[in-house]
Amino acid sequence: MTTTPAPGSFPPTTAAAPNPAGTTRPGPPPRPRPRVLLGSTAVGVAALLVLVAVGTVLDRPLLVPPLAASMALVAGAPDLPLSQPRSVVGGQLLSALTGFAVLAVAGPGPWGAAVAGGLALGVMTLARTPHSPAAATAVIVALQSPPFWSFLGLLALASLLLVAAGLGSARATGRTYPTYWL
Repeated sequence: MTTTPAPGSFPPTTAAAPNPAGTTRPGPPPRPRPRVLLGSTAVGVAALLVLVAVGTVLDRPLLVPPLAASMALVAGAPDLPLSQPRSVVGGQLLSALTGFAVLAVAGPGPWGAAVAGGLALGVMTLARTPHSPAAATAVIVALQSPPFWSFLGLLALASLLLVAAGLGSARATGRTYPTYWL
């Protein structure tokens, strides 16, 4: 059975498709407008380059893989709860603290890192700061045992820079960010 989409709805390529059971499942997300695609991509690249530049000036690495994933969420999916400033900054910092707590109990290593990554999920959920890339931050802490204060300070700085980039991306693309702060 084929239906004509209502005016303003997504094109048929994104409509629900029947599965073998005869029920429907959602299709892929709609293609972004060119301005959104280009703006989000440019801001994502620029934000990550800023992290590298600031890290170079401070002679400390500021760009770590979880922050690249955070930027992908902030620039590419700014409406998601995972992308909101509360989740980006709070999730990263709480996960790092979780990693340090596990590190204090278990010492550095893969077993503690696995526990830290899993516990970070629970801590973020309890604090209502969901941010999946931050679980990897807990893993990094438990594996590498970085200096406590400098790691937290740099992580806070990097997270705030990503949120600032999200604000810039929203202006450039006409999207709304954030949908909430706290």
